[in-house]
Amino acid sequence: MKKCSEVRPGETIELKHTLGKYDPIFYAGASGDFNFIHIDPEFGKMVGLGGNILQGLCTMAYTARAHTFWAGDPYALKRIHVRFSKPVYPENTVTVQSQVVKVENGVAYAEFKAVNQKGEEVIINGTAEIALADG
Repeated sequence: MKKCSEVRPGETIELKHTLGKYDPIFYAGASGDFNFIHIDPEFGKMVGLGGNILQGLCTMAYTARAHTFWAGDPYALKRIHVRFSKPVYPENTVTVQSQVVKVENGVAYAEFKAVNQKGEEVIINGTAEIALADG
């Protein structure tokens, strides 16, 4: 786990993840979210999405993972907030770009966004609070 004394404002956090073709279906099984916009490409086209899209909470989970990997502890993430701004499609690459803006009372506060392989923001105005180890 990251130590409080090791973390400074301005430190960056980044994680890149390429989705598989069937990730929305796998996530549907794990979450119970079987909405057709996630599991049926033809339905996604029919409703104007251009194909099936990844569940937003799955996209948010990748942003959470970026912060827990950085912290070195899956329990370190105490709070996360995101605003979804564009759909994510199977086989997209999502990159989480985060920066620590403040460290206070053993907590790192980060602001982040996530972009797809075209540089389009799929998550904006993200914030995360990450607990740090003492010392």
